[in-house]
Amino acid sequence: MAEKTAGAPPRHDPKVIIALRNFAISISVFNIIGYLLLGFEQPWTWPFIALATGYSVEIGLEYIGAKVEGRTPRYAGNGIRGLREFLYPAHITSLAMNMLTYVNDQVFVMVFGVVVAVGAKWVLRTPVKGRLRHFMNPSNFGIAVILLIFPWASIAPPYHFTESPDGWVDWLIPGLIIIGGTMINGKLTGRMPLIMGWVGFFALQAILRGLFFGTSISAALGMMTGVAFVLFTNYMVTDPGTSPSKPMSQVAFGGGVALVYGLLTAVHIAYAIFFATAIVCAIRGVFFWALHFVNKAREQREAQELRAVADAPVQVPAAGKEVAAA
Repeated sequence: MAEKTAGAPPRHDPKVIIALRNFAISISVFNIIGYLLLGFEQPWTWPFIALATGYSVEIGLEYIGAKVEGRTPRYAGNGIRGLREFLYPAHITSLAMNMLTYVNDQVFVMVFGVVVAVGAKWVLRTPVKGRLRHFMNPSNFGIAVILLIFPWASIAPPYHFTESPDGWVDWLIPGLIIIGGTMINGKLTGRMPLIMGWVGFFALQAILRGLFFGTSISAALGMMTGVAFVLFTNYMVTDPGTSPSKPMSQVAFGGGVALVYGLLTAVHIAYAIFFATAIVCAIRGVFFWALHFVNKAREQREAQELRAVADAPVQVPAAGKEVAAA
């Protein structure tokens, strides 16, 4: 879910730290309530296994990265508080991987997904404003990889989040998620344009699939009322580390994910919501790499032109030559 850049300098932006903290608290509370009241079906020990895995991978890769780059690890130098703030992204990713996937009793598949999700931040990176940043949404990427490599695995079923509650509580759960997510994304991450683009174009693709492919428009729109969709909207697609900052770019990003989802669903690809997000994130990463190479080529061309001007012989006028000879 919401995560920040791996391999970057310490996070000094208070809004980023507060947003990460609130995301971490929200998903922790949701997991506790999920196991106690909602009906989560994974073993209760798995969240702790996921957290231990995520913490270990994050700290280990940061230690290696700091050694290679000749800097102090980001988890060092500020005591327990620094370590806690450093581990917020791994905490969010680890709990999300366990909460959103269903892999029967194969705990090592869940562990594999956590390793892929956290490790991808160090492998799949692209130059942005002079430094490398990860471009694949970690939790989403880990889930997509599990679904591709293990065809028998699946995402958590829809009833997973509301199996035990009944009546008005079924509506209260998504309502609370929307309120909490809106507060975080509106005040801290600034991703409300992305949410509007995602929700608006999701409704559009549902209508278009109904008109051109004969699918049930009401059923397609009905997906937007589920807890899984609300969670994805407020806590995954809005990841500030792998989504644009400018409002119009956010709308394009959210709309792009929705339209790719519609195309994948139209050709009967299951779990399209995760694959669509991965595809759009990959396109964004390729765009930044292409922009990087274009800028490098331009800089090299300009440098060559400057050298050519500097090495060119100075042309002395004829009158100047006669004066010099006299």
